[in-house]
Amino acid sequence: MKKVLLYLNSKLEKEDTIIIAVSGGPDSMCLLHLLCELKSKWNLKIIVAHVNHKLRASSEEEALFVKKTAQDNNLIYEYMEIEKYNHGNLEKEARIKRYQFFHELALKYHAKYIMTAHHGDDLIETILMRLERGSNLKGYSGFQKESIYPHYTIIRPLITQTKEEIENYMNEHHLKYYLDESNLDESYTRNRYRLHVLPFLKKEDANVHLKFLKFSEELNAVNSFLEKYIEGLLPVIKEERGYKLTELKKLDPFLLKKVIEYTLSEVYKEDLFLVSDKHTNLIIDLIHSNKSNDRVDLPSNYQAQKSYQYYNITKMHKEKAYEYKLVDEVHLPNNMVIKKVKKKDGKSNNILRLNSKEITLPLIVRTRKNGDKMAVKNLGGRKKIKDILIDEKIPLEKRDELPIVTDSQGNILWLPGVKKSKFDVESNGIYDIILSYEEE
Repeated sequence: MKKVLLYLNSKLEKEDTIIIAVSGGPDSMCLLHLLCELKSKWNLKIIVAHVNHKLRASSEEEALFVKKTAQDNNLIYEYMEIEKYNHGNLEKEARIKRYQFFHELALKYHAKYIMTAHHGDDLIETILMRLERGSNLKGYSGFQKESIYPHYTIIRPLITQTKEEIENYMNEHHLKYYLDESNLDESYTRNRYRLHVLPFLKKEDANVHLKFLKFSEELNAVNSFLEKYIEGLLPVIKEERGYKLTELKKLDPFLLKKVIEYTLSEVYKEDLFLVSDKHTNLIIDLIHSNKSNDRVDLPSNYQAQKSYQYYNITKMHKEKAYEYKLVDEVHLPNNMVIKKVKKKDGKSNNILRLNSKEITLPLIVRTRKNGDKMAVKNLGGRKKIKDILIDEKIPLEKRDELPIVTDSQGNILWLPGVKKSKFDVESNGIYDIILSYEEE
């Protein structure tokens, strides 16, 4: 553990505050023991963070063990239970909840570091899994020894050690820990690598974990260089509305792929393992497609969107359908309001004038539906709302936000801000209702 202690001593300063993730297993208990050894020297404030996943019979016992260890060493103990998991990738969901917990603690205690007990074997497993699945430079590198965030840094001091070295250290010092029996369950991909591939690699070279660490650091260095190069391109390829398709299409195919990976890393950060080559290639096809508007679904409810001359990745918020009766005003989810006003000058599409004798009250404000059609003013026929939005070049991500105003018979009177129907009355005509569409 000399390497680990040297590293920790090089990072620590007087009165540092540290959040340490402690499960009760040999790895985290080893890291906790090392920090306790350094506590007095640096006058450290250590917060032991334990997450009870409630997945095993021994979970409660382990939680009590970690709590007692913290108390025995005069450390702050913070605890979280995961009461419920949604259907899907349980490992991913648990990881997200864990790190959210650590993040909140780091802000609460103004911590300088979050420390986790990931070791060299973990790194090998992660890299091999990413290689099999397909990823990018950053993904293939596994995880870094240090990950810098705005308010704290996540560090993994045990990355130079193997699982065997950690367990030997614990046993030599007669330190108690718990073993997770699920680590032997071969239904998990990681465990199959752990139980079958790692023993072979270590037989070939006992220090193979250090070779994988060097490989990881090399990839990170190359990736950092490329990211800086891409950041230098940003003034040319990106503006407020997004990445410019005309500029992206000029790039060398390799550089275009790296730019796409850069945009994905901006969104997914530490969860970059969720995206693969498949997603990158789908986005490249999207950029080169002949469609003006198109999208590609991505993990965690994100979408890559092509909207006319721009490419973006956006979080999809499922808009709930709504239908309101318009009495005086209606406040909308897109932070706009439709209101009745006494007077409004102008001819913009943000104003609608109606003659109540030509429609059936009350007025309704609702979300659009499949097949919606409107008798467009001065067109002489009805046109699909979908086609109107396309013709008016309304960005794909904005279309579901737009309201529709109808009368009580279902006649579409207005697509606020976009088009008026034949029911709109000229300002010099006969009308008794004026509607305005404006920001709240």
